Amino acid sequence: MRTVLSTIHSKYIHPSLALPYLAAFCKDACGEVSIREFTLQEPKPNILARLLAENPDNVGFSVYLWNRVMTLELVDALHAARPDLRIIIGGPEVSFDDEALFVRHPGLTALVSGEGEEPLSNLLRAWSAGRHPDDLTGLILRLDDNVLTGPDPRPLNTLDDIPSPFRQGGIDLNRGYVYYETSRGCPFQCAFCLSARDNRVRSFSMERIEHDLLWLMERGVSQVKLIDRTFNYNRERARTIFSLILKHNRQTRFHFEIAADLLDEETLLLLEKVPEGMFQFEIGVQSTAPQTLDRINRSVDLGKLYGNISALQQRTGVHLHLDLVSGLPGDTYQQVLSGIDRLLELKPDHLQLEPVKLIPGSPLREKANQFRLSHDPNPPYSVLHTPEIDFASLERLRTISRLLDLTWNAGRFATLFSTLRRLAPLSEHLDSLVDFIEQRDLLRHPINQSELFTLVWDWLRGSFPETTLPRLRDSLGRDFALAERVLPNRIPPFLQGEFTNEELESVSRRVDERRSELRGTGVKVQYFATTFSALPPTPGRQTRIFFYLHRSGQGLEIEEHILHP
Repeated sequence: MRTVLSTIHSKYIHPSLALPYLAAFCKDACGEVSIREFTLQEPKPNILARLLAENPDNVGFSVYLWNRVMTLELVDALHAARPDLRIIIGGPEVSFDDEALFVRHPGLTALVSGEGEEPLSNLLRAWSAGRHPDDLTGLILRLDDNVLTGPDPRPLNTLDDIPSPFRQGGIDLNRGYVYYETSRGCPFQCAFCLSARDNRVRSFSMERIEHDLLWLMERGVSQVKLIDRTFNYNRERARTIFSLILKHNRQTRFHFEIAADLLDEETLLLLEKVPEGMFQFEIGVQSTAPQTLDRINRSVDLGKLYGNISALQQRTGVHLHLDLVSGLPGDTYQQVLSGIDRLLELKPDHLQLEPVKLIPGSPLREKANQFRLSHDPNPPYSVLHTPEIDFASLERLRTISRLLDLTWNAGRFATLFSTLRRLAPLSEHLDSLVDFIEQRDLLRHPINQSELFTLVWDWLRGSFPETTLPRLRDSLGRDFALAERVLPNRIPPFLQGEFTNEELESVSRRVDERRSELRGTGVKVQYFATTFSALPPTPGRQTRIFFYLHRSGQGLEIEEHILHP
């Protein structure tokens, strides 16, 4: 018996962890099991052809928010092409579907809900032996003209029962990064998350975790993304794993989802030893309004959370990614803007703002009517309006989210943001920029970096008085010169300055000196010089040179030199 386990990723760089786990747990008793991974960018007929070319007896799909539609279309197409083919689906996106799905998709043979290792193994073992499974726990199964629903799934008691797929060669290490989990479940019961249904946290043994992590680090995997819901639910356990990585790691970067308010001083002291960029922490703040957090059953000490994020930013080299959610019950438009300001004050490397998703099976989805939350009935089930925020306001927040990605998250406009913050909260400026964009319909299409700076300059000129504009102009000009090489024949208007003869001579001397310093190193040197008159924080006329250094096989390096009068 041949079984193909498959999934469709949003991008090629995303590897599957679920499928190798399922295949490893099945072992040899399930027959021949292979894994085939695809992406949404691949034409459906190509995927169909490649699956059928395997000549399988069974095809199983791992289904998520992003691939539900395409997966179910493939289910229908596979059934039309091979009516005898048994088709299985599973994963978080279909775990709360019922028999009605079998009516809409007559080619569907089985649905695996919850953790799939035991149910799928039981199913494939039975089929391999030429019989129907005796235990339907975690399964919905079509038998002839009937659809049978088994008991609710049960989580694995011992995660180490899943053989490690890494040493078995089941994980593709060439996609950019690797997913890994050290635990399942979450101690919290946030209403928007499926983990609210399982607050019993189970961990792989430390022996197993050490075994897998050492294997990954020895192979120089570029990035390992741990998918534990709350990695540091146990402080001592988290420190043990951090210490293991610090002791043995040479080049791998690690991504963790943590609860910042659970960090203690002992952990912070350990994290001070982490080299710059080796760790990235994703911290789900979700809302800065206590009453909103209460409504979604999210238990958090905001004061401790802010303090620990600030400590991470000031004391460690950990890359900080903060998450904020819009459209939660009780949250107003202004509260979300206030949340943006509060989190940007902490100076994270990345601030993500997304509308809440009412995922099937989540407590928030079940309470949607109670909270009067309207949402898209199709994936990704985003909220469309609430009693506090209408659709237009949620759209404004979506535009602000895109602006954050184009500016703060991309490392652009640091000087301008610092200047703007002295005039008013940054969220007010972002809100004003949204007005400017919407009136001119400027973000309908992709925008390059130069176009973005021009857009912001046009907004500044039309939104601020002449007395303030020089500071903003110089701030924007510096940010542009630090973002890309300024071409002599394409100098933007906010960077054009005039030199005195003395300033020109100073520029010429410093350029000659820098070229002499780099002579023989193989570095190609280009430069741009300009004058500023009101650049914060020390306004006054000054000349700056931006050197653009090109090294073979490396990206552009930009140096900024200040010439003192």
